[in-house]
Amino acid sequence: MTKPAILVARKIFPATIAALEQHFEVESNQDDASWSKAELIARLQGKVGAFTTGSERIDAELLTACPQLRICANMAVGYNNFDIDAMSAAGVLATNAPDVLTETTADFGFALLMATARRISESEHFLRAGLWKKWSYDMFAGAEIHGSTLGIIGMGRIGQGIAKRGAHGFGMNVIYHNRSQLDAATEADCKARFVSKEELLKTADHVVLVVPYSAASHHTIGAAELALMQPTATLVNIARGGIVDDAALAVALRDGRIAAAGLDVFEGEPKVHPDLLTVPNVVLTPHIASATVATRTAMAQLAADNLIGFLIQNKPLTPINAAQVASK
Repeated sequence: MTKPAILVARKIFPATIAALEQHFEVESNQDDASWSKAELIARLQGKVGAFTTGSERIDAELLTACPQLRICANMAVGYNNFDIDAMSAAGVLATNAPDVLTETTADFGFALLMATARRISESEHFLRAGLWKKWSYDMFAGAEIHGSTLGIIGMGRIGQGIAKRGAHGFGMNVIYHNRSQLDAATEADCKARFVSKEELLKTADHVVLVVPYSAASHHTIGAAELALMQPTATLVNIARGGIVDDAALAVALRDGRIAAAGLDVFEGEPKVHPDLLTVPNVVLTPHIASATVATRTAMAQLAADNLIGFLIQNKPLTPINAAQVASK
């Protein structure tokens, strides 16, 4: 019997490809070519499933051109590359990869916070440039972490992981803002207190962003929000590009309105706003918060298991719009 045909849109682990080939006719992009939208549509012809990584936009235009498509499985917890309404209208299932990257991403978020607060990148560049001639008492003096106030915007699984690291490991006073307040038991576990966004920005020594991207969360942090922060404060974004107005942030960093920033995600990535490359008080990493071998392997396996679960077993593991698709 002919196997269903699927497309793997980016280079992934060979073991994942092998697992998929047990069930599907697999066309894979192991050369990791950068396909245009037209090329992606052409590749999807005749395919019932797509393994995506977050950089492939699945919208109404593509869905209309690919009528056989039944599922897109993201190898990411975020899915702002999916137009969920359009996918639901077309009867196409969307899945993502939650849970498996929570702890690794929380680790990285805290690492980026520490690197930002303690000016690690800035001081390393200074050293590598041969500028270190003598010690001085205020050389790259940064901000305290232990005992300071940590403000988290977005208190899902990853936000809670960062809160626990701060409160339990570093004795930080943790405040958070979220669409809704957490239950008392979760707050107690995280040693976190719910506050308004304005209060958080005004009082936190370190602000970490972990909110999903949507039209409503676009530029959650812009010039007005940066103006509320303390001049000694730091800002870390491990959420999604577009949560922060990168142009406004570059101005705030250059003008000393805040002390420093750490960014793992950017508007229009992989492009980075050129002004961010000219200010010294920012730590920049290329969207690697979940990048350990074990975690990326688990993310790939979960995306593969969603394809297998839906197309072969009629039981996806982590569907996003199952109810809407089932009603079609």
